[in-house]
Amino acid sequence: MTRIIAVTSGKGGVGKTTSSAALATGFAKKGQKTVVIDFDIGLRNLDLIMGCERRVVYDLINVINGDANLNQALIKDRKTENLFILPASQTKDKNSLTKLGINKIFKELIEMNFDIIICDSPAGIESGAILSIYFADEAIITTNPEISSIRDSDRMLGIISSKSKRSQDQQEPVKEYILLTRYNPIRVRNGEMLSTKDVLEILRIPLIGVIPEDSSILKASNKGESVILHSESNAGQAYCDTVDRLLGKNIPFRFIKEKKKSFLKRLFGR
Repeated sequence: MTRIIAVTSGKGGVGKTTSSAALATGFAKKGQKTVVIDFDIGLRNLDLIMGCERRVVYDLINVINGDANLNQALIKDRKTENLFILPASQTKDKNSLTKLGINKIFKELIEMNFDIIICDSPAGIESGAILSIYFADEAIITTNPEISSIRDSDRMLGIISSKSKRSQDQQEPVKEYILLTRYNPIRVRNGEMLSTKDVLEILRIPLIGVIPEDSSILKASNKGESVILHSESNAGQAYCDTVDRLLGKNIPFRFIKEKKKSFLKRLFGR
């Protein structure tokens, strides 16, 4: 059965698109036929992070408006088997997104036997963000460990519980998870960031992943690669763990505690 997963937040700049690309790539590497859809109409960054910006001919709005069919707009990823990208439009208005159009696309993707549909939501609580979560079965609330980001995430949880199709149809609620990004246990110790415990006490939904601060994320994005392909990096490993948890595996959390210093480092104050 196809899973529709929205990657969302209330605040911009928390790593939603990076996370959408990484999770989609991770699912595909596990053999799941996966498509990731960019809902950020007017900006369109997903194709840059996934290195396919020069291959965009048609986009999400072209399909909704009937200017192209879905097969024409889908871009097959060159690095990962089973992975496809449906880019956003840079020239159309957000009002071009409609429930009817999105529902039609999802029905077609389900008929094409996609296992996973990842919706890369725009920031905020405007129409594009709401439509990206409207049909979702699951929602991954992406947040940084800071109070303003957590507050905006709490607001998004309220929107999901009241404005998703599942809530309006009085069906089983959308499954909600926290994905904590840019986590640094040293800054947590110094009181500069909230801890995982603090975040869980505020949001009160399950934690699905903790992604550490890692320079490899920026390096991978600049190369047009998903960081999960950089399996030697801490962030890549953390995203792999997150995918495994979403597939039902019991994986312990890494990168949430400070590394213990060796005797020599403690002796010389390093």
